[in-house]
Amino acid sequence: MATLAQHRVPITRAPRATAVRHLGPNWYATVMGTAIVANAGAALPAPVPGLRTACAAVWALSLVLLLTLLAARALHWTHHRDQARTHLLDPAVAPFYGCLAMALVAVGGGALVVGVDWIGPGAALALDAVLFTAGTVIGLTVAVAVPYLMVVRHDTGPASPVWLLPVVAPMVSAALGPLLVPHLPPGQWQRTLLTACYGMFGLSLLATLVVLPLVFGRLVTGGPLPLAMTPTLFLVLGPLGQSATAANNLAGAVPAGVPYAAGLAVLYGVPVMGFALMWLALAGAVVLRARRRGMPFAMTWWAFTFPVGTCVTGAEGLARHTGLAVLGWLAVGLYALLVAAWLTAAVRTARGLAAGELLAATPVPRPATARTT
Repeated sequence: MATLAQHRVPITRAPRATAVRHLGPNWYATVMGTAIVANAGAALPAPVPGLRTACAAVWALSLVLLLTLLAARALHWTHHRDQARTHLLDPAVAPFYGCLAMALVAVGGGALVVGVDWIGPGAALALDAVLFTAGTVIGLTVAVAVPYLMVVRHDTGPASPVWLLPVVAPMVSAALGPLLVPHLPPGQWQRTLLTACYGMFGLSLLATLVVLPLVFGRLVTGGPLPLAMTPTLFLVLGPLGQSATAANNLAGAVPAGVPYAAGLAVLYGVPVMGFALMWLALAGAVVLRARRRGMPFAMTWWAFTFPVGTCVTGAEGLARHTGLAVLGWLAVGLYALLVAAWLTAAVRTARGLAAGELLAATPVPRPATARTT
C-alpha cells in the first residue's frame, strides 16, 4: 500500500507582493518632490494667507508617501531580491538610490520647518534627527557605492544627468543639517555638525564639477536625450540650487563671531543661481522641443519638481542675506513653476497607478545604448 507521502501533491506557491516587483528606487522622487513643495513654500518672503497651513498638509502627505514607499520597498527586497540585485547592477537604475537618502532628509527637514505646527516641537525634532541621520548615512554610502559600481560593474555608456543623483545627496544633508544645530549643546557638538555639513558641501560640489562637464559634453556631441529621458536635464538644477541653499543656511548657522560667512554665501550663491537660471532656460527649451515630438509621461517627469524647488530655496536664502526684493520675487516665480510641475506630475502619476501602467514590467528609460564589450 502506498504511503501517504507518495500521494502528496507538490504545492506551488503563488508569488507574493507581485505589485511591488518592479517598484524601483526612482519612486522616492515622488517624496522629494512633495517635501520640497512644503519646505520651499514655508520660507517664501511674500506672505500668502493659508500658505503655511497648506504647506504643513503637503508635508504630511510627503511623510505618508515616505512611510508607504519604505514599506513597499521592504516588501520588494524581501520577496524580489533577484530584481533588487538587478536594480543595483543596472546603470540606469542604481543612481536613483540617491533619491532614498534625499527623501529621508527632505521629509526630516520639513518636520522642523512646517511639520512642527501639527506634531509639536518635540516630535518634530526627534523625527528630523532620525531621518537626517539615516538619510545622511545612506547618502554618504550611496555617494561612494554607486560610483564604485559604475567603475567596476556597470556598462554605463554615455553620460546621463541621473549620474548626479548619488553625489548630490550629501548636499541635501549639508543644506538641512543647519536646522539641527541650535538644538545641539553649544561648543563641540554644534561645531562638529557644522564642520560635517561643510565637508558634505565640498564633497558634493567637487563631485558635481566632475560629472557636469561629462553631461554637457554628451549633449553637445551626442545631441538631445531620448524623449522619455529629456526631463532628467532638470536634475542639473539640483546641485546648483541645493548648493546655494546650503551656503546660505550654513551662513545663518555659524557663530556670530564669523561675520564673513553671509558674504561668502552671497558671493557663491549669486553666480551659481545665475548659471542655474541659464540651465533652466536651456533645459526648458529642450523639454518643449521634446514635448512637441511626443515626449510621453514617465516617472522622469518628477525631475521637474525637487531640482526646481532647490532653486526656490536658494533664491530665498539669497533674498534673506541681501535684502533684495528682486530675489524674493524670483523665489515666488520659481515656486509657482514648482507647484505647477508638482501638480502635473502628481496627477499623471495617480492616473498611471490607477491604470496599472507605472508598476508594469517596463524598463527604466535609458540615456543611450550601453557600450558593448
